[in-house]
Amino acid sequence: MDIVFTPQKPREKMMKFGIESLTDVELLALFLRTGTQGKSVLTVAREMLKQFGSLYTLLSADLDDFKEVHGIGLAKYAQLRGIGELARRYYNARLLEESSLLSPEMTREFLQSQLAGEEREIFMVILLDNQNRILKHCRLFSGTINQVEVHPREILREALKVNAAAVILAHNHPSGNAEPSKADRQITERVIKCCQFMDIRVLDHLVIGRGEYVSFAERGWI
Repeated sequence: MDIVFTPQKPREKMMKFGIESLTDVELLALFLRTGTQGKSVLTVAREMLKQFGSLYTLLSADLDDFKEVHGIGLAKYAQLRGIGELARRYYNARLLEESSLLSPEMTREFLQSQLAGEEREIFMVILLDNQNRILKHCRLFSGTINQVEVHPREILREALKVNAAAVILAHNHPSGNAEPSKADRQITERVIKCCQFMDIRVLDHLVIGRGEYVSFAERGWI
């Protein structure tokens, strides 16, 4: 007698084994809830991920990108964009509310959630106390699709307002390529020199691309 294994539905699998057990396809199916005529929700989720290439690309896509996806109307598009925005706000709240020290992993997750989908270059600063706990984070400068003008004195002014002991710099590359430019390295050196006068440490500068990042600290540039 042959034994036939029936795949579990995402919700049933989650309740039995935990949310971490779900694949990307199953997680997406959990939010989509229903399939289309002639296709199960798992089939729809699998085809969508194949078409867009990744969850990140899928959740950051515009409405026009979904026109060729059969069965995905405005309602499901709104659901998908809502998931992405909820994740962004989750990391925002987590960064401010958790009492533990800021870790490199948490920093990257937060900055990717805030900057990866931006269409213009945004320069952010995270201000920390002497135990590397978050005091404040802010978007100080915004620019065009390929550049942003940064003023080190403004960064120092924000740090002094909250008596910060250290800062983490970050900006995005809307092109998707996170490799720092010569200008990125030059402005980092200027900010470091400016902060040194007030004994404020620059811990890192992260450049955020699409699904990738570059850390100046990891490169040994800071």
